Amino acid sequence: QVQLAESGGGLVQAGGSLRLSCAASGLPFSEYTMGWFRQAPGKEREFVGSIMRSAESTSYADSAKGRFTIARDNAANTVYLQMNSLKPEDTAVYYCAARPAYRLGYGLTEYDYWGQGTQVTVSS
Repeated sequence: QVQLAESGGGLVQAGGSLRLSCAASGLPFSEYTMGWFRQAPGKEREFVGSIMRSAESTSYADSAKGRFTIARDNAANTVYLQMNSLKPEDTAVYYCAARPAYRLGYGLTEYDYWGQGTQVTVSS
């Protein structure tokens, strides 16, 4: 059974940092491209960033560029999202997702497996 478990969310002041983790089990992690998405109250889930299987490439939404960094540790079956210079508009539930493909993925339907999400709240 595939499981993706996010952790590391919480309450932080604007300008602060958080590092989210997503631990995967039940799948050959190194064969999956991983993604991070987020969903704010009343809004659709949106792409944050993606990382290829061996971390050879990453891609970010414009809102994340220059502030967020995705990394992965295939030995630990874990993907990370380092978030710096956080803004109130970054407040959302953050989800990791797994895609059994080589290329980066940007859309919700491109991912087969999803975690339950972790809440990030940025206060002003």
